[in-house]
Amino acid sequence: MMRAVRSLWWREILRFGRQRSRVTGALVQPLLFWMLLGGGLSASFRPPGAAPGLSYLAYLYPVLVLLFTAIFATISTVEDRQSGFLQGVLAAPLARSGIVLGQALGGTTLAVGQGAILLLLAPLAGLSLSLPGLLASVLVLALVGFGLTSLGLVIAWRLESTQGFHAIMNLILIPIWLMSGAFFPSGGVATPLAWVMRLDPLTYGLAALRRCLAFRGAMTAEELPGLAFSLTITVLFGAAMFAAAATTARRSSAH
Repeated sequence: MMRAVRSLWWREILRFGRQRSRVTGALVQPLLFWMLLGGGLSASFRPPGAAPGLSYLAYLYPVLVLLFTAIFATISTVEDRQSGFLQGVLAAPLARSGIVLGQALGGTTLAVGQGAILLLLAPLAGLSLSLPGLLASVLVLALVGFGLTSLGLVIAWRLESTQGFHAIMNLILIPIWLMSGAFFPSGGVATPLAWVMRLDPLTYGLAALRRCLAFRGAMTAEELPGLAFSLTITVLFGAAMFAAAATTARRSSAH
């Protein structure tokens, strides 16, 4: 099974590398998002509870790394079904969890690679990364990337059109991103909204990344969840999404 998992993992990476438009978009899109939104709001908006001297570009920087992970790489599952490749894989004597694991690891590798490149831009946001902070950030990227990629697989295994995949993923991802504290902290928001933010699993992945980026000092004065607690929630989220994706794959193949 591990040979099949490795083959599916490597196939995801090769497919991404051979599509230059995807490579360009994966790197340029988050940079444009960060510069336009962060630069446009820096002069007029300051996150409540932010540390003195913290710019909105710096506050928004973790979004640059996390927001555009390779979750949309899971759209390849829909494309594989349309091309007939997925039917061939399903006919093989391989556990469905192995198929999902290979796909999830492929998407996670892409997410970590993209995020690691963007981490090199930390000095542009006024942040200084130590080596332990950099390694810890990569670990957080891997955990969050695995969870989000598995979430994408839960959706992709149920759909048969790329248009439907994009519509459903945007419907799910945009609220998750907005409620994670990526664009505004939880301090000062209405109580119901604050509870929604606490229940958002991405809140804890983002909090863990913020703590890693601020490895040598507090990046903001707002109260962030503890690193150990945030990592625990992120691991549980990834495990739950992988189990859901494997279950969905088994039901889809049986159907």
